[in-house]
Amino acid sequence: MYGRILVPLDGSKLAECALPHAEALATVCSAEKVILVSVTERVQGYRAIEDHGQPVTQRERLVPEAVGKLQKQAEKYLSKIAKGMEARGIKVDTDVLLGSPADEIILYANDPGADIIVISSHGRSGVSRWAYGSVADRIFRGSCVPVLMVRAPGCVPGF
Repeated sequence: MYGRILVPLDGSKLAECALPHAEALATVCSAEKVILVSVTERVQGYRAIEDHGQPVTQRERLVPEAVGKLQKQAEKYLSKIAKGMEARGIKVDTDVLLGSPADEIILYANDPGADIIVISSHGRSGVSRWAYGSVADRIFRGSCVPVLMVRAPGCVPGF
């Protein structure tokens, strides 16, 4: 039923609360793969180009380039999580996305065709949810893919 399980991670212990649920789903459903993704913000910067002996101004030596702020760290983090899951017999892919977390995760889930998203939530309600926003809530409301939202340990129900 769930062949491709998407698990967004941000490096926090809270986000990792979704992993046991994703692993259980993968095992029970004989999933094709679990896809671990992390989203880093897009940073616009400049990189120098070689002038090859041609006269160029300082401004012409720099070309715009979009880079992920913490892309290498995210890749290393996802690789570590993936190795642990693979040791338990689960096939895992990883990907680092650049941009707004909720938007990128929704697009990613729809594009390669994830069957379900498994994500953790702080379980905030009321003013704190409004003040901090909720990536998990935005994914839940914006995704066409089913979402399994895992509440953080110690969560107090809010009405």
